[in-house]
Amino acid sequence: MHPAAPHHLPFFIPGADGSDTLMVVMGIFLVATVLWVGTLYWKLHSLPERMAHRTHKLQFEIVAVLGLISLFTHMHIFWIAGLLLAMIDLPDFGTPLRSIAGSVERIADAAPGAPDVEPEVTPAPHSSAKPTAKEEVHSHA
Repeated sequence: MHPAAPHHLPFFIPGADGSDTLMVVMGIFLVATVLWVGTLYWKLHSLPERMAHRTHKLQFEIVAVLGLISLFTHMHIFWIAGLLLAMIDLPDFGTPLRSIAGSVERIADAAPGAPDVEPEVTPAPHSSAKPTAKEEVHSHA
């Protein structure tokens, strides 16, 4: 060792054998930080999709597609639109429309022009009842 050199070197100075402890520690720290930030980014990016899935929204598929579009195009407006859509409750128009469609289908299945079949009504036996106007037979002779 040179007589003018200090006898105790700081930890950030590489040793004589070429090992650099600070560089190894910072390399591990850098890799861990990149992985942590990447995980945070993915969690934040999938936030609207998770919100829509958790609340069973009807527009879940639209929110998921908007998230994918924003991921691949790097246009944040799609992510914001997906987030807003995940927060809004859209009314369910599908159920009443399916009910209307089912009713119209049942009506359409009835044969057009076919006479309506009325159930036959058997008159109740009356001991001395006078026949009603519908039951009387009129003679036109």
